[in-house]
Amino acid sequence: KKLAAELANGRLAMMAIIGMFFQDGLTGSAWGDWALYEGSPLRAFENELGVQAPVGFFDPFGMTKDGDVEAFKRRRATELKNGRVAMLACMGYIAPEYSRFPGFCSPTEGVKFADIPNGLAAIGKVPAAGWTQIFLFLGIVEKSFLTHDPARAPGDFKNGGVLGVPNGSTMMEGPGRTKKLNSELANGRLAMMAITGMWFQDGLTGSAWGDWSLYVDSP
Repeated sequence: KKLAAELANGRLAMMAIIGMFFQDGLTGSAWGDWALYEGSPLRAFENELGVQAPVGFFDPFGMTKDGDVEAFKRRRATELKNGRVAMLACMGYIAPEYSRFPGFCSPTEGVKFADIPNGLAAIGKVPAAGWTQIFLFLGIVEKSFLTHDPARAPGDFKNGGVLGVPNGSTMMEGPGRTKKLNSELANGRLAMMAITGMWFQDGLTGSAWGDWSLYVDSP
């Protein structure tokens, strides 16, 4: 037990001292007072939405180190879109566990909504015509309501409001607006992680909720 603890503590200490060296070299402080790192190109974005505790401006791959504002806006718009889709996808996993539409999904093929399983298994159950309608609807929304305007903030659409809801109203400038937009970013980031976990567990176990007793192939 003591030897295992020594190994674990040594591994942790190696990671910790590397982090201290890195922060000390950039900021002059081993504890990472990033206010002292005046040479950081990230300062161009440190006051943007989404810069939240405890990580501040999170860019582990250094994609904004060139300070390109237009590239940042494009990536932020992509982040918002993916986050919004992920939040809807999470709800799409959860809602059918409690309620389904009545009637038929496809009267001609005799497929009821109640017959369609939840999660990834639904891909093969929904008729091709159903998927075609879904993608056409998404394309219409994308091109009609959610067209990008370089003059507006990322995710803020003329016909969609600041939260991307078609014909949604705008919000007054102020702390309340900033809080809600930060919450949207945070929830979208969490949803992207959540839906990835759901897909992973669903693919391995047949259940988005990870019933690992069903994963009989596990080594």
